[in-house]
Amino acid sequence: MARKMPEIIDVNARRLEELLARAVSNTLREDDTQLLRQIFDSYMYLFELVGDKNTTIARLRKLFFGASTEKASKLFREARQPDVSRSSGDDNATSEPAHSEPGSEPAMGAAGHGKAPRGHGRYGARDYSGACHVDVPHPELSAGDGCPECVQGTLYDQPPSTFVRFTGQAPLQATVYRRQRLRCNLCGKVFTAPAPKEMDRPKYDQTACSMIGLLKYGNGMPFNRQQQLQRNCEIPLAASTQWEIVAAGATAMTPVYEEHIRQAAQGEVVHNDDTTVKILELMGKRAEDSPPPDDPHDPNRTGLFTSGVVANRAGRRIALFFSGRQHAGENLSDVLQHRAAELDAPIQMCDGLSRNLPRELATILANCLSHGRRKFVDLVDRFTDQCRYVIAALQVVYHNDQVARDTGMSADERLAYHQAHSQSTMDDLKTWLQRQLEEKLVEPNSALGDAISYLLKRWDALTLFLRKAGAPLDNNLCERALKKAILHRKNSMFYRTRRGARVGDIYMTLIHTCGLNDINALDYLNQLQLHVADITQHPDRWMPWNYRDTIAEVDRCRDSAAPEAVATRVTARATQWSSSKPSVPSRSTKSSTKPTSGAGPPR
Repeated sequence: MARKMPEIIDVNARRLEELLARAVSNTLREDDTQLLRQIFDSYMYLFELVGDKNTTIARLRKLFFGASTEKASKLFREARQPDVSRSSGDDNATSEPAHSEPGSEPAMGAAGHGKAPRGHGRYGARDYSGACHVDVPHPELSAGDGCPECVQGTLYDQPPSTFVRFTGQAPLQATVYRRQRLRCNLCGKVFTAPAPKEMDRPKYDQTACSMIGLLKYGNGMPFNRQQQLQRNCEIPLAASTQWEIVAAGATAMTPVYEEHIRQAAQGEVVHNDDTTVKILELMGKRAEDSPPPDDPHDPNRTGLFTSGVVANRAGRRIALFFSGRQHAGENLSDVLQHRAAELDAPIQMCDGLSRNLPRELATILANCLSHGRRKFVDLVDRFTDQCRYVIAALQVVYHNDQVARDTGMSADERLAYHQAHSQSTMDDLKTWLQRQLEEKLVEPNSALGDAISYLLKRWDALTLFLRKAGAPLDNNLCERALKKAILHRKNSMFYRTRRGARVGDIYMTLIHTCGLNDINALDYLNQLQLHVADITQHPDRWMPWNYRDTIAEVDRCRDSAAPEAVATRVTARATQWSSSKPSVPSRSTKSSTKPTSGAGPPR
């Protein structure tokens, strides 16, 4: 049995020497016995840990020094780093470090530029767009009045003075209607107060469904924890009831979920990746006793995955989630079946695993630069100089990409900027990598050799951003989206059935697409449930970025004397972004070519 990790104690060398001296002189104190026990437990724990074949150096490092970081400023404590932007592969070249890190988000202030102030709670009143806003007029004065102080001046409006007040409440509230009942003492007839109009509404309204779904699938709070929270607030709601509520809501929102898939298929850039998931219906004896009748895969396939697909289309981002036996590439292939036949092949960003590639459908393949960089991050302690050079080179590239984002460059402008400022850096890096293997400066079968081979083998896909407008540097966008699924897996641990996984995919897709586009997810889910009939007929009008315009048009249509004419305007306005629905080609009409590495779209 593995030992329990001992309590961490702070013991320096001086204290240990003093303890040893007291032991030699046989003058141990009463507290020395406990200290000796702690030291012995620590030694035995480390002894067994080192003897375990599964123990890695990374695990030991984390045990002693805490979690690591991938930021270059932390990896290398020196003030200066190699200059690869102007070098020709000289290991000794130096330069000032670049400022951007792969996957890091720029620190933004309230105006959208500069660093945010330090500390917590640094939100201004303008950030609370979902709050109730109360205008407090001056009780005695108004704009245009004379100044009571100087008498001669005139008052005019200024930005208001603001104060934000917070109130707490349970996620779900409840109202108990107590209808008075009267009974005649002579005839026995009972008279009950008429039901108020509120009782005609559903027992669980749309806000209950939205809040439960948002907490579970958006914030990783399982049904049982929500049940406990509601019980603590004296408004109990059983976990089974919560499931019934969100399942009904998912059915109503399915047309919009499918519309997300259709529009994501038209994206210029698609990111994909996957992570493991547990679906009890497809695992162990349950799967053997009742195999899914519609499962198209080999019954010997046992792996279960949640795939994430993030598409960029016309400046919008769409996050899709799929849970089941299919890999990320198979799910991406199903998505791209809905791509308009007249569109060029999209750019696909993923890591180097073959299972991420779609079946039979053409994409322009780009690989994740952060994955290649991470291999050198893991080897910093063993090959410091070599890893320093590679990381510094990639830091220059990420810095240039950050400059392109901060200045609002278009895709073509960003491409030209990288060609002017990053091309030479990457060319020098490639030359340096090749020299390490050709001149046998690095053992090919070593960990460093594997890291170098990884970059060289995928060089064309890793450097697509130098040849194709819009190509991203890494797959961090999709990996951040998948962290939402990982959070759900960590807290809820599993889905019971395939239907449960499907419901989770629907809510995660809608919620996290809202997050990627700065949309109020709670309000969005509410409105979808209030307009079920319309979203079934026109789901394209109910995407996160156009649903509020659709609601405004619907409200005007309700009050208009000519509803047919207004309804026409609703459809036209709501579909401006999505345009007309492209034809959905069959699998046979798609190209059968494999993903290409930056060779450009097929013509």
